[in-house]
Amino acid sequence: MLVFWQEKLVLLAVPKTGTTALETALAPRASMILREPPHLKHSPVFRYGRFLEPFFSKAGGQQLETMAIVRHPIDWLGSWYRYRNRDALAGQENSTRGLSFEQFVDEYCKGKPAPFAAVGSQATFVSGPKRDMNVTHLFRYEAFDKAVNFLGQRLKQEIILPQVNVSPQLDITLSAQLRSKLERKRAAEFETWSAAQS
Repeated sequence: MLVFWQEKLVLLAVPKTGTTALETALAPRASMILREPPHLKHSPVFRYGRFLEPFFSKAGGQQLETMAIVRHPIDWLGSWYRYRNRDALAGQENSTRGLSFEQFVDEYCKGKPAPFAAVGSQATFVSGPKRDMNVTHLFRYEAFDKAVNFLGQRLKQEIILPQVNVSPQLDITLSAQLRSKLERKRAAEFETWSAAQS
């Protein structure tokens, strides 16, 4: 999470959406950086609203806008699947080593998925568990340049992004049947992505 106090903007770091690259590029410019532990770096909008927004409001008497990026659900899951397939996780309960992408997605569709497929929800991240909160500026990962242009204009600077946190390449093809199941079971994920700026 990055806070730009003068510009009244908070960049919420949705996991697997390129925010590490933005953090690397913009950290020197930020008023506050939340990097560790991961649950602080990746604070969702409801945690921000409950803990940080009141603190910022009392500190400066100003309302900060929020910004986030969401990825197409299948691509987002593909990124998680590839990330959890890396050597460092081999043998751990959250590793996807030895599993197909279809097995991973099928497990994600369950109400309480196994640890290897327990990756959270972009919809909950940006709108709260009751879907009653909103991020001020929501962009699609697939239109990353639009998010970068927005930040560049807001911060009045050119942004050059490094390539960081790249996952290994693996097949992330889904059958039509499983894609239909994912769209049905996790409809909020697709609705959130559709609502974001393209």
